[in-house]
Amino acid sequence: MSDDNKDLGDELNDMIGDAKDSVKKAGEKISQKTSEFADDAKEFAEDAKEKASEFADDAKEAAGDFATGAKEVMNNKKLLAGILGILLGGLGIHKFILGYNKEGGILLGLWIIGAILTCVGIGVFLIWILGLIGLIEGIIYLTKSDEEFYNTYQVGKKPWF
Repeated sequence: MSDDNKDLGDELNDMIGDAKDSVKKAGEKISQKTSEFADDAKEFAEDAKEKASEFADDAKEAAGDFATGAKEVMNNKKLLAGILGILLGGLGIHKFILGYNKEGGILLGLWIIGAILTCVGIGVFLIWILGLIGLIEGIIYLTKSDEEFYNTYQVGKKPWF
C-alpha cells in the first residue's frame, strides 16, 4: 500500500504542479491582456483629447465668425435705423427695424391719425412732432458707438430716445 500511496502522492503532486503552471500561464495571459487593454485605453484617451482640442478650436473659430457677423448685422441695423429715423421717422419704420413693434405701431398709428386730421390743421402739427421724434432718434442712433448702440437698444431694449 505504501507504493500505491507513493504513486498516488506523485500523481497528486504532478496534478498540483500542472495546476500551478496553468494558473501561472493564466496569470501571465491576464497580465498581458490587461497591459494591452491599458495601452488601448491610453491611445483612445490621447485620440479623444486630440479630437476635443480640435473641436474646441473649431468652436472658438465659429464663435469668432458668429461674433463678427453679428457685429456687422448690428452695424447695418444701426445705420439703417438711423437713416430711416431721419428720413421717415414719423412713420416709425426705424422702430420696426430694431424690433420695437409696439412703439413702431404707435408712431405709425399717430401718423395716420395726423394725416387724417391734416384738413383740420392739428394733424400737420402731429405729423411735424412725429417727424421731429424720428429725426432726434435717428441722430442719436448714428452718433452712438456700435457697442453703446448694441447695449442700449438690443440688450437694454430701450424703446424711446
